[in-house]
Amino acid sequence: MNNNGGGYLRRLVRRLTRDVAELDADDLSERSRASGARRACDCKCGEQAEVLGRVRCVGMVPKASVPTLEAELYDGTEGVTLVWFGRRRITGIDPGRTIKARGRIADRDGHKVLYNPYYELQNTA
Repeated sequence: MNNNGGGYLRRLVRRLTRDVAELDADDLSERSRASGARRACDCKCGEQAEVLGRVRCVGMVPKASVPTLEAELYDGTEGVTLVWFGRRRITGIDPGRTIKARGRIADRDGHKVLYNPYYELQNTA
């Protein structure tokens, strides 16, 4: 058997035996890399970064003075929390939606956060 067949067979067996969540994470990570965005696991606090991923959940966090909209973005490697101050809702920022977000990475309780990020809604195709 030649190397191409062995490599193809190995990849096929891997795809058939892996968990659906793992395959989805791999696809998200590959799409992020192909778009030129950085993987969330490679981003460090204080760096300017552009990440692409799927919104897992969205919620409004009532604060005493300012409402805050938070969304968790997952790129297949790690999650990044997107936080918009003074917003109760942003059209298009919904669970399952793929977006590209850009801003300076911060740390909040050990989790990566982008405050008031610039964002682009991505096509679902």
